[in-house]
Amino acid sequence: MKAFLILEDGNIFTGEHIGSQKEIISEIVFNTGMTGYLEVLTDPSYAGQSVVMTYPLIGNYGICKDDMESKKPWVDAFIVRELSRMPSNFRNEESIQSFLERNNIPGIAGIDTRALVKLLRSKGTMNGMLTTNENFNKEEVLSKIHQYKVAEVIKKTTGKQKIVIPAAKESQKVYKVALMDYGMKLNIARSLAKRGCEVTIYPAFTASEEVLMDKPDGIMLSNGPGDPKECKEVIAEVKKLYDSDVPIFAICLGHQLLALANGGDTEKMKYGHRGANHPVKDLKSGRVYISTQNHGYMVKEDSIPKERAKVSFINVNDKTVEGLRYLDKKVFSVQFHPEACAGPMDSEFLFDEFINMMEVQG
Repeated sequence: MKAFLILEDGNIFTGEHIGSQKEIISEIVFNTGMTGYLEVLTDPSYAGQSVVMTYPLIGNYGICKDDMESKKPWVDAFIVRELSRMPSNFRNEESIQSFLERNNIPGIAGIDTRALVKLLRSKGTMNGMLTTNENFNKEEVLSKIHQYKVAEVIKKTTGKQKIVIPAAKESQKVYKVALMDYGMKLNIARSLAKRGCEVTIYPAFTASEEVLMDKPDGIMLSNGPGDPKECKEVIAEVKKLYDSDVPIFAICLGHQLLALANGGDTEKMKYGHRGANHPVKDLKSGRVYISTQNHGYMVKEDSIPKERAKVSFINVNDKTVEGLRYLDKKVFSVQFHPEACAGPMDSEFLFDEFINMMEVQG
């Protein structure tokens, strides 16, 4: 069956329908990872977006549910050059086609993804519609596409109740960490638990007073989807957590919310950073790490109050802010994903730094 991807600039890509038969309008973004498509599909940060994979062959090692970063996939639609129909891997449990169908996610294959990504890079992220309706009215469709906006996605992705994940059994000392779930990847919790942390996961809109009443040794602010400036209620609670003097480590959206809570500003990027091959530079050591990233917004460097924080990491490619260290506080944040999955583990040491901060605080 034919499928059509209609972009807000009027460009139309025709390909083959994959996944479920469903019409969807969403924001079209691209990911440059060569592997990790399941982690991409199940990363809550992609809520409200359709993902183009730049690597041409997707699905060749199938689906292994242990690699999922959430209990369900969150992408609106999946866009690929070629979808593997016969996965081959000893861990494979299901084909990607079956996974997409079972989770009601539509997609399109057989299009020139290089041409599509070039468009997104030159014109910026665009909205688009994916449809199998060959008789669509272009003018009506474009009107609908232009009206679409990614909104209130944290409410969709955050957990609904408090959950406790125990520390690894071999842990000699256990630290209590409050993990604020703004649409978190599961590997953040796993990375903490294996380092001896009892992780209590709180829904995004939990009052700071409730979190602090549980007396955590440290607080983790997770990744998540959408425009950070929309989250006014959450930003107010983040400021209270910051003022508590409990050590804080923030990742991705958490990094942006923390900056906004302390007088900084954020802005939407032209096409964002999404993939597993983004170089970031540690300004203190001069070392460059390869990182996994997934964000469409960034903290504006000139907005950061100099008396409050300093830039700790920058992106080697475009010099955007990739990390902040707060002065006179045991608080730091990064825009990239040190828990990776899929991706390089170069920056895992940041979790160890967080553990050390809690040890000193204790």
